[in-house]
Amino acid sequence: MKKNKIAVAAVAVFLSLSSGMTTVAYAQQQSAQPRVIELIADKDNTFKVPGKSKPVITLKPGEKVTLRITSHFGGEKSRENYVHSFVVKKLRDQGWDLRLREGTEDFAVVAPPSPGEYLAECTVKCGRGHDDMNMKVVVEN
Repeated sequence: MKKNKIAVAAVAVFLSLSSGMTTVAYAQQQSAQPRVIELIADKDNTFKVPGKSKPVITLKPGEKVTLRITSHFGGEKSRENYVHSFVVKKLRDQGWDLRLREGTEDFAVVAPPSPGEYLAECTVKCGRGHDDMNMKVVVEN
């Protein structure tokens, strides 16, 4: 009986190693997947975070995330057919300058390395209320 348990364990180890992925490697791969954050650039020219009363997203320093942004036409659009944008001016050079077309799009971004609060705003003239279309991005430990 003891030999059978050892044989079964040996086969399990062999299979996991031969598949090229140990349990630890699998767990690391899963944790490396960026978190998906849903946002809405709405037709009333406001940003919304589903499930939250205020449009704020909170990130960890250096965290890789995917912003899944659903954009709705708010009355005006750019010549290039962008209906909104999601721009953090202080982080523009780090990829936080996103032009949004109508529909849902995914954008990979990385949070800045230092904690702080950042203003995200729409820089595409999108219609009535455009001047107030902004939200907060908070980076905290």
